[in-house]
Amino acid sequence: MTFAYSRNKIIYSLAFLTGITCILFYGISFRKPAAQQSLVPVPIHDLGEIKKRGKLIALTDNSSTSFYIYKGDSMGYEYELLNAFAKELGVELQLVIAKDLNTVFSQLNNGDVDIVAANLTVTKERLNLVDFSSPLMLVPQVLIQRKPKGWENMTQEELNNNLIRNVVDLSGKNIHVRKGSSFYSRLQSLSEEIGEKINIIEAPGDQETEELISKVASGEIDYTIADENIALSNQTYYSNIDVETSISFPQKIAWAIRKESPQLLAVMNDWIEKRKSSKENIAVYSKYFKAKKKSGGPRGVGKYVSYSGGVISEYDDLIKTYSAKIGWDWQLLAALISQESNFSPTARSWAGANGLMQLVPQTAKHYGLDTIDATAEQSIIAGTSYISDLDRYWKKYIPNKAERIKFVLASYNAGLGHVVDARNLAEKYGKDPGLWYDNVDYMILQKSNPLIYNDPVVKCGYCRGQETSAYVREILNRYNHYKNIPERTLVAQN
Repeated sequence: MTFAYSRNKIIYSLAFLTGITCILFYGISFRKPAAQQSLVPVPIHDLGEIKKRGKLIALTDNSSTSFYIYKGDSMGYEYELLNAFAKELGVELQLVIAKDLNTVFSQLNNGDVDIVAANLTVTKERLNLVDFSSPLMLVPQVLIQRKPKGWENMTQEELNNNLIRNVVDLSGKNIHVRKGSSFYSRLQSLSEEIGEKINIIEAPGDQETEELISKVASGEIDYTIADENIALSNQTYYSNIDVETSISFPQKIAWAIRKESPQLLAVMNDWIEKRKSSKENIAVYSKYFKAKKKSGGPRGVGKYVSYSGGVISEYDDLIKTYSAKIGWDWQLLAALISQESNFSPTARSWAGANGLMQLVPQTAKHYGLDTIDATAEQSIIAGTSYISDLDRYWKKYIPNKAERIKFVLASYNAGLGHVVDARNLAEKYGKDPGLWYDNVDYMILQKSNPLIYNDPVVKCGYCRGQETSAYVREILNRYNHYKNIPERTLVAQN
């Protein structure tokens, strides 16, 4: 079953916190497309029929670039474009999430959906099956490599001298890619072109490109290959990777439409061409492919002397007042605020979250917070109210308070639905659903793997679990540090 999606019609309530049905709440269907072509005559669904129906049905991919759920809100580059295009047509957007990208064209040609928007590359083979829109972007394949130590203090020339900038220099290098990927065949061709052997290391078939990129960033492997848009998106998480060396010609990324929908294609192409140079399009592209994603900012002592003064921030009195209302140590709440905003009441994240506690607009609205004009106290009131609701939900399943705090922190970061998914996965795969570290934490780390986020017990799909795992650890480490600060008088440092 699918449900029409309209942002204006979403009713945000505590049913989300207690019921957790991402599919129903967001009007999204996570389902497998038809395995074979229907023998029944397919009805024509061109622009006129779509407008008469009042909704545009789009098949998309559950990934970091197309569509995902973050902190309970719908995100994704292609999702935002689809939403804007549906608004242009004057219809609602209905999403269908494919679990098997090998059969998306069958579902399109069967008339189940109107568009496929899933980071698709235009190829001659695909053009025999469907039509494609004007390209959303031109994307080459690029080398993912780790920047050298001390790169932050290097000039661009020094940095270039320490990195591979010519594909000829790939000779003898170990590059990890999946054998079934387009990157594998490209490296084989490149090896022939340069007349030197490139050591292509076959990665497991279930290892996604993003996982290989994270291994480059951590130093586990030295090189991998990715499409440039995926590479740019991941660079916003890993500042120590370089993605500037192309190994292929640019390829077109576009939306697929049935050949029987020429009117829809014409209107879509006109809309894409007009939008390309718009400020709105530039802002959306920057949001997903340029803006840094890590929470908060540099963690310095700042204006106040924590070590000698026992003061963490200028908001300590407010933090103490409202942490007491939810039964938290004030240093724990301060550690969370430090992670979220580095105590900046004007902080704004790539996802549109504002203020000290960085609630995304939809969650903030539920708690009566205007994120644009909110005071520090209003932000803390709304944030602690949200924490209280999360704690109330998890108390039914995690009676131990110290353990429950980890689940609350993870839910604050990723959204409750993803943590519920991870707990269900832990139970299914023999982990302890009541413990965070090495159990539920282990499963949320797997939620960027299609084999896991397509599991039947998963309701909220793709999640970048590495961020959530690190978020919990960093806050608790900072909390332990704050607890060691002696309670003294405020000492200002100029």
